[in-house]
Amino acid sequence: MNVQEIRPILSALLRNRTGAVLVALQVAIALAVLVNAVYVVKQRVDKIGRPTGIDVENIFVVTSAGFGAGYDHSATVRDDLAWLRGLPGVRAAALSSGVPLSGGGSSNTVYKTPEVKGEGTPVNYFLVDEQGVDALGTRLVAGRAFRADEILPEDPTYHEPMPSMIVTRALARALFGTDDAVGKVGYDGLGRPITVIGVIDHMQGSWVDWDKLDYVGLLPRRAFGPRATYLVRTAPGQRDALMKLAEGHLSASNPKRMIQHVRALDYYRDRSYRSDRNMAIFLVVVTVLLACVTALGIFALATFNVSVRTRQIGTRRAVGARRADVVRYFMVENWLITTAGVLLGAALALAVGYSLSRAYQLPRLDLYYLVGGVVALWALGQAAAWQPARRAARISPAVATRTV
Repeated sequence: MNVQEIRPILSALLRNRTGAVLVALQVAIALAVLVNAVYVVKQRVDKIGRPTGIDVENIFVVTSAGFGAGYDHSATVRDDLAWLRGLPGVRAAALSSGVPLSGGGSSNTVYKTPEVKGEGTPVNYFLVDEQGVDALGTRLVAGRAFRADEILPEDPTYHEPMPSMIVTRALARALFGTDDAVGKVGYDGLGRPITVIGVIDHMQGSWVDWDKLDYVGLLPRRAFGPRATYLVRTAPGQRDALMKLAEGHLSASNPKRMIQHVRALDYYRDRSYRSDRNMAIFLVVVTVLLACVTALGIFALATFNVSVRTRQIGTRRAVGARRADVVRYFMVENWLITTAGVLLGAALALAVGYSLSRAYQLPRLDLYYLVGGVVALWALGQAAAWQPARRAARISPAVATRTV
């Protein structure tokens, strides 16, 4: 279709511009929302799908709490671990001070010098025993795990020094600027040395919204009671059965303590990511509904234009216009309206994306999302106008010329 054919279409739109302007605005808003919503959903999906570095699918967590006179926490922990580690299908079981990915945990600062001057590095730490690394299912890439004789006794005061630790690669880089951190020394807040004896490839800590989620350190100390948290790692496919078995045995084994929870580790992960998942679902629903409403608006305008131009269509058919010419006329008209909305929507989408990135520290909107949104809105607009255009093409010259 050349410029001479587009001119009458533009003239018709200008004479009845209210509907066209409203639909163009609807397309602009739809594009701005669609592009940014899809981009935010992608950010949330990527966040939820980040590798944890932990064998999440094969780990369950047992939390218990002792009560009453005569409760012996050390003996209870010793008996529990001996029983758990003896279960067929259990690869490792460890006492831990916290649960990764749960939203709750402990942190402290490690410094490069004993004088504790300058900027320290925050560390999300877990107190574990000699099976801590195996129970988490992490991959040790340098150094070694803790030995049983290195596990320190309980310290409710947190005053006793920690002579050694195992760190993630990310924490090693932050502390020492290198992955080769075995043998290097950091310092706690009192200037006491902590020597790195092992490096884990990767491990996510407690707080999934923290930008230093993988700044994790494992420390060799028994978590103090009367509460106990066990991380139990099983062979693939045996987790659920062993969870039930552990809950039944541990609940009955000691009348002076109660089992608070026996849960799969992915329960904690899913709970921590619940808000991200809900936001993604909400944005997908809103985007789909908005696309449907936009398509209905385009369809309604095209249908209205056909109904009020019946006589004009019949006249064109009478002077030799083919059905394909009529279809093309309305499709081009709709394309012009959609394009006007797309141009406005592109500018609006960039403005909204910039505002979101400033307000919520999100990455800038990638332009290929904008290009994809433009193509999607063009396709949606043409699809919505197709049926009204075909109905216009079916109007016969005889019927049209009798229309008053």
